[in-house]
This record gives sequence, C-alpha cells and structure tokens, in this order.
Amino acid sequence: MATVTGPELIARGIVENVEKVIVGKTEVIELVVIALISRGHALIEDVPGVGKTMLARSMARSVGSDFQRIQFTPDLLPSDITGVSFYNQKTSEFEFRPGPILSQIVLADEINRATPKTQSALLEAMAERQVTVEGVTHRLADPFMVMATQNPIEYEGTFPLPEAQLDRFFLRVRVGYPTLDQEIAILDSQILAEPIDDLTAVANPDDIIQLQNAARDVYVHDLIKEYIVALTNSTREHPDASLGVSPRASLALMRGAQARSMIDGRDFASPDDVKSIARAVMSHRLIISPAARMRGVNGEDLVGEVLDSVPVPGAEVGGPARS
Repeated sequence: MATVTGPELIARGIVENVEKVIVGKTEVIELVVIALISRGHALIEDVPGVGKTMLARSMARSVGSDFQRIQFTPDLLPSDITGVSFYNQKTSEFEFRPGPILSQIVLADEINRATPKTQSALLEAMAERQVTVEGVTHRLADPFMVMATQNPIEYEGTFPLPEAQLDRFFLRVRVGYPTLDQEIAILDSQILAEPIDDLTAVANPDDIIQLQNAARDVYVHDLIKEYIVALTNSTREHPDASLGVSPRASLALMRGAQARSMIDGRDFASPDDVKSIARAVMSHRLIISPAARMRGVNGEDLVGEVLDSVPVPGAEVGGPARS
C-alpha cells in the first residue's frame, strides 16, 4: 500500500522546519503558513530584533520558492519595486526590466519606512497579482506572497500604512520577545553558526499550490459562515470602532479557517478555527475611535470583546452528511 502524504503533513513540515530557526513561536509560524495557504499576505509587526526578517527568510527557504527582499527606505521609488521599461539601443526596442516584486515570496522589509507613494506600489500586486508598467500588465508568479515587516508606528522615521494597504494584508502577527529559556536556546543555537544557513527546503511551489487547492475543498457549514459574518458585522456596530472591518475580512476568516482545519487534518471548518485566527485577521483592519484610544483600547481588545459577545454555533457544524 502506498504511503499517504496528506497536505497537512506538508504544512506541518513547513512549520517544523521554520521552528529550527524561530524558537518557541509555533503559533506565529502557523499563522504565516495559514496566510500562504490562503493565498494571502502577512504583515509582521514588532520592535526591532525579535526575528521578523528571519521569520520571512526562513519561510522562503522552507517552501523552496523564488525569493526577493526589498529594503524599504524613504528614497525608494515605485519603479524600484515594479520594474521599468527602457530603450535598448542594440535592438531598437523597449524592454521590460522586472522589479523584485515579480517573484514568488517577496519580503518587504520595514515597509513603513517608505513614503506612502512607494507603499502604494504594492497595492496592485497584492490585490490582483499583477503589475502594470507604462500601460503593460505583467502577471506575477504562482504562488505569490508578500511578507512585510514593520516597526511600531511610534518609532522615528516611519509612515503609517493607509487603511487600503492594511486591508490587503490577510493577517498581522507580532513575534514578541522570547521567554528566558527560549532566549538561552537561541544563544546556544548560534554559538557556531546561523541556523538559517543550514535550512533546506521541505516543500516546493507545486506543493504550495496543492495546499492552496486542498484548503479550498474544506467544507464550511452555513452556520460557520453566519458566525463569521456576525463577527465582522459586530465590529462595524461596536461603539469603540470608527470603522469596522470590510467584507474582505469575512472572506479572510473563512479562508483562514479552512487552512487551519486542513493543517489539523480535518475536512471541515469549526468555530475554533475561526476564533484562532480572528485577532490576526481583523485587528489591523479596524480604526479605533479617538475616545477609545484615549482609554488604551486597541484592535486586539476590540476583537476579543466581539469574540466574547457573539454566540458560537453548536456541534452541528461538522462535515456534510455522507451517504
């Protein structure tokens, strides 16, 4: 009998491989893998030095995809991202020189250090998986994912991402500081060499496409869909929110729940799948009212209140009936 290697084994292999470099952050790694499986993009936000860039590099190596890194700076131009058309005197024709965005895994490092005009150069690529340069459209590779890192907006030299840009990110995660034991393990692992130097691919682009297709086949009961819409609608009616989440957040919750259940080896989405990703998917899409910000309320707090207030569907949300 042939050995069965389900999509969940591929996904778990990617998570475990990244854990060789990023110590003690399984939940964060799983969320980034969920974004990749859901054909989404990930925003990694935290203070400098906690491994944001290393997480993105480890992901790219683990999935064996083409990788490009863009270091965002105030003088970065949109053409530095998308590419340019130039006149080739030898051929007497215009030629397109592709920018780093035409890759499979793109690291937008410190994205909020670039000006809003340059940040917006990512919008078309992230939303439509194409770039248009001088009227000519260029399709992006498949799979395609932007992993952006940013420092907290209170740091000097940063430009806050506009709401339209934030909404393009499937989820936002924070790496956080390691525990004492984890930090000691990090020191031990890097005495002789950087762990990422020995990291090899455990998947390839075809595997990622297989994961993405398998996640779409996960069954989502109507009650789960109603639960998702109730969550997103509650953010729009919450008194502490100036602006609730968009329908894109509802779609992200469904896709993310499908990916989460597939990673766990199930063929149907559950309320727990939705709840496990809700903060990462919705918190960055909210605009908190000025009065609530004065009280110290943030997006994670508001999503937590919504999760506590919206009734959870019962046990009948299992897989479809089979004859």
